[in-house]
Parts: sequence; structure tokens; C-alpha cells
Amino acid sequence: MRESDPVSKCKGIGPKTAEAFRHLGIETVGDLLRHYPARYDAFAPATPIGEAEEGKIVTIRGTLMTLPQASRFGRLATLSVTVGDGSGRVKAVWFHQPYLKNTLHKGEHWVLRGRLVRNRFGLTLEQPQIYKPEDYEQMQNTLRPVYGTVSGLSGKVIGKAVAQVLDEADLEKEFLPSEVRGRYGLAEWNYAIRTIHFPPDREELLFARERLVFDEFFLFILAIRRLKEKKEEKPNPFSFEKTSWSDTILKQLPYELTGAQKRVFGEIRGDLRGKNLMNRLIQGDVGSGKTILALLALTDAAENGYQGALMAPTEVLARQHMESFTEIYENHGIPCRPVLLTGSMTASEKRKAYEKIAAREADLIIGTHALIQEKVIYDNLALVITDEQHRFGVRQRESFSQKGSTPHILVMSATPIPRTLAIILYGDLDISVVDELPKSRLPIKNCVVDVSYRPKAYRFLQKEIEEGRQAYVICPMVEESEGLDAENVIDYTERLRAALPPSIRVEYLHGKMRPKEKNERMEQFLRKEIQILVSTTVIEVGVNVPNATVMMVENAERFGLAQLHQLRGRVGRGSHQSYCIFVDGSGDGENNARLKILKDSNDGFRIASEDLKLRGPGDVFGVRQSGNLEFSLGDIFTDSRILQAASDTAEEILRSDPEFTLPEHRPLADRLDRYRKESFDRLYL
Repeated sequence: MRESDPVSKCKGIGPKTAEAFRHLGIETVGDLLRHYPARYDAFAPATPIGEAEEGKIVTIRGTLMTLPQASRFGRLATLSVTVGDGSGRVKAVWFHQPYLKNTLHKGEHWVLRGRLVRNRFGLTLEQPQIYKPEDYEQMQNTLRPVYGTVSGLSGKVIGKAVAQVLDEADLEKEFLPSEVRGRYGLAEWNYAIRTIHFPPDREELLFARERLVFDEFFLFILAIRRLKEKKEEKPNPFSFEKTSWSDTILKQLPYELTGAQKRVFGEIRGDLRGKNLMNRLIQGDVGSGKTILALLALTDAAENGYQGALMAPTEVLARQHMESFTEIYENHGIPCRPVLLTGSMTASEKRKAYEKIAAREADLIIGTHALIQEKVIYDNLALVITDEQHRFGVRQRESFSQKGSTPHILVMSATPIPRTLAIILYGDLDISVVDELPKSRLPIKNCVVDVSYRPKAYRFLQKEIEEGRQAYVICPMVEESEGLDAENVIDYTERLRAALPPSIRVEYLHGKMRPKEKNERMEQFLRKEIQILVSTTVIEVGVNVPNATVMMVENAERFGLAQLHQLRGRVGRGSHQSYCIFVDGSGDGENNARLKILKDSNDGFRIASEDLKLRGPGDVFGVRQSGNLEFSLGDIFTDSRILQAASDTAEEILRSDPEFTLPEHRPLADRLDRYRKESFDRLYL
């Protein structure tokens, strides 16, 4: 068995299971090996019920004192049973698992593991996993991998397939030079890949993870640097001398640009008029005013006789840009002609848009990925702006730039990354930072609470909605997942509906929904037809709802600070006071040092910097900084030390042996070639 073989080569994986694996992005044996555990379960000894700590995941061993009882609260079906030992009793409750009624019987002894919370049932062990005492004893004090799953595919099946591959596959040979491994004390690759899945203890797990994180960063940086080397600085064929349209908009705006906006716009204009083509990244915190800079630059392109394009990460945001840009042009008498192009438009609508673009009847094209389809023919495209860079990768920028005679490229990102890290990650771009917020923005009020605060939070949500506002609730998962103790949008929506008056419409949104459904759900929220939207982080980017004033994040401890800050940026966009409630499911609440950083500051760059100081290489379980470049294991904040080492090593090798001709670099050349064809293209397209 080789890494390139289909995953169906594993025993027990038929067509149906292979299809479920495909939903996880796993098609080959190599994909399976790189589907790393989401976390690890450490099976601690059972705690007496009387000593179990509220708000924590606990393990108890007791006797079932009652028969299982089924109940229903609205659409929420529950099953409960009382469990006791010599020190006390507790109620165990499961949601939507009626089949357990045939498994659990009064008088039996079981080990139950779940979160102990206080809710409408009193002190409750919520959604616990159950084990026969003898089975639990065998697992005690071991680390067991817990994999992300989808419907029709259990973690047990994934683990079994991984174990078989590790035993039978012809795994990859070592490709890092021995000198590099020795310098940084890195594990051998085969050992690392085995240990990341089935670690004997925490120390060996961290040792294996460090090697694999180094590989992720190292290969990515090598690919980026070689891409930059192939890009010679190209002369600027465009003339951007006329600026009267954008100057008119600037003079008539109801506010003055901040000092940071003026500085960055000066840098953009300098690039547009410079000798070489622009390749620039604009970093700016949520609400810092990057969009108006994009509009001004695109307006300059239009006045000088060129086309400009703005690509947004979602259709809803593209439509919002279209509406706001059109309104500004009409209000200021600017004869710029924008056109919208998105994937959900009808064939007739797309055809009309294509015709306008090709015939130069459109100066500004706003849309989504549809802007880089083959059917789009631009007429003298001079400027391309991609919004929210972390949704658009290197290859997309390349394909977009090929839509014209190599236009200027401007990339905008609201992800606050310290400059030292940004230079490493975005090595092919110049960097500008909008590091000042408009004075008119009301600071968001934040709080960090534990799960016992939920009833009070629900009353606050109800109060805001009764005053005409709207709210988001974020959960880390789409649906219940085996072995993962975290809130999911499906069950949470039902529970929230049961807790609030029926007049309040609560709906959910997640990434597994069809694009048309997601767009319609967001449009309904925009139209105020939905008061509370329960969502995964799919709403992190993509829509401006000024009427939304509350962001409540469940299991906030499971998210990276950069992502939490992005989520918080969905509120505070209107004239009303906004609030963010971070619910710490671990039970630490106010004592969680990471979440306290968020509570005390709304400055994304300060948060990123403080997080970098606070977190160390051992802090790897259950927390990922997404919302920027999403590596499988590596986290640019937690693993900044490894990122720097990978960058230094890449620089050194490219300087001394740019074509990898030395014998010790040939295995690396083969591995990099495969990485660029597989992971790099797939992850950053």
C-alpha cells in the first residue's frame, strides 16, 4: 500500500464509507495519514460523585438508580437516568439518543464521562459517554486519538484505518537533511507520523507534533519563496494620473479618513503610479476602514480608462459591496459603472454581465470566485482586489492576475498578524497596515463567563431582541460528534428555541449547507426575518449586519484568539452598543488567561501580540488559530518559534543550493514537488 493509493484499499472501506471519507477531504492513503486527531482523550480515574467539580469534564463510576426516562421539550428529545455511588447522586441526560433506553438498565454498573453542569434538570452530567467498568480500566491513563468525523463515519473506523495504514503502507522516506534535524532536535518523519496518531504519552506527542509542524511551515515557505523568485518585478504598463473622481468622494464623505487610512492610501497610489506593478497586502483590524480604500483605488482605475475587479469571499458580501459602492457613486455624481457577477446568478444574468464586461460597459466588476471563470473576458483590467486574503490563496491570485495584461494586485485582510510573522507568511507581497480605528466606532463591551451564566445570557439576548436588535450564537461544531465534548449548531438551535419565546425566530447556519441555502439564510438575517442566528465560524467572514449587537461564543476556549476577534467583528457595526459574551466550557471562566486578553482589549494587533507572548509550544490541545492560513497542525501564533526556524532554514537552503542539486537536498526536492502539486495547490487555491 502506497500513500497515493485510494483509501478504499484499506480493509472494511467500501464505496459508501469511501464516500464518507471524501466528505472529510480524504481520498488517498496519504490524506488519511494527514487527517490528524482533533484532540486526545486522557482517561483519568473515576471521581466520586460527591467530589466531582461543576463545569468540568468528569468521570464517575456508579449504579443506575432508576429506569431511563424519555422526555420531550418542544423539538428537543431527552433521555435521563439517575446514577449514584456511596458519595452522592447525579442525573445523566442525553439528547436525541433514544436507542440508549435499550442499553441502560436499572441496577447496572457503568462508567460515565461527560461535562457536569447545572441546568433545568439540576446538577446534570450532560451527554456523557458510557463504558463498561472493565473496558474503562484498560483505557485508563492512556492517550486516545479523537478524530473529526462526519455523518456515517465514526472515529473508531478512522482510527482502525489509520492503524492499518501505519502497519502496512510503504511510508515516505526521510526528506529533511540530517543537519537540519540535528540542529532543531526534530524527530524522524516515520516516527512522527506514527506517534501523532497513537502517542504513548504527552512528551512523545509534543516531540512528534513539532516535527510535523516544522514540515508544514517549511514546505509552505519554500513554495512561496520559489514562487516569488519566478516572479520578476514587472514594469507598470498603466497610467494612473487622473484622481478627480476619488478626490470628490474624499471631500464629500461624511467623515474624515484616519491618519492610518491616509497613509495606506498614499502607499497604494504610489504603487499605482510607480515603475513596477503593485503586489500589496493591506492588513487592517475589523472596522478599520479598508473597504473605502478599495473603492477609492478602483475609482482611480475607472477614471483612467481601465477596469477594476473586487473579489469577495461570499455572495452576500459581494452584493453588499455592490449596493454600497453604487450608492456612493450615485450620491457623489461619479459616472463609474459597477456590475455584479456571482455563482448563483441565472445563466441569463451572467451572460448580460459577461457582455458588459467584454464590451467595456462596466468599469468595476464585483463578485466572488465567478470573476476568475474562463467565460469572463476583461477589457484592459488594471487592478484586482481580493477581500479577506485568508479565503484566497496564492494560486488564486495568480489565476486572477492572468485575466488581464497582468494587473496590479491588492489583497485585504482583517486578520491581525504581527509584522514579523506576516513578512514570513506573505513573502510575495509588500505589506501595509491600517492600525487605527475611526473615532465614531463604539467599543464593544466584552465578558468571559462559564456555562452557569447561560440562563442570564439568554435573558439578555431576549432583551436586546425585544429592543429590535439581533444576535449571533457561535458553536464549534455542526452536529454532535463522537468523543468531542462541544456545543453543535443543530442541537443548540433546538435548545435555544425551547428556552426563548416562540415569537423569537432562531435559525442555524453552517458550512455543510448548500451555497444557495446559506445565502438565503444570511439574506433573511439581513432582512431581520431571523432574530438569532446559531452558526459555526462560517459567519466569521462575509456579511455586514449593523443591527446585530450581540455575539455569544460557546466553547470559546476551543477557538484561537485571532478567530474569536474576527467573530467579535461581526457586531459593533451600527450605531447601537454591542456586546460579546465568551462562554468558557472548560469551567475556568474569568481565570482563563487567553480569554481575559480578549475581554480587556478590542485591538486585534495587541491581542495577537499578547497571545504570542502568553502561549508556548506545549499549548497545543483543542485550540487553533484559524481565520488566517489554515495549516493542518501548525498555528502561526502558538508555533511562531517553529515558524521562524522553518523560515531561516528555507532561506539558508535556497541561498546555498537554490536548485537542490546537492545529494542531501534531492529527497527534499522530490517532496517539495509533490507538496506543490498536492497540498499547496489544494489548500491555497
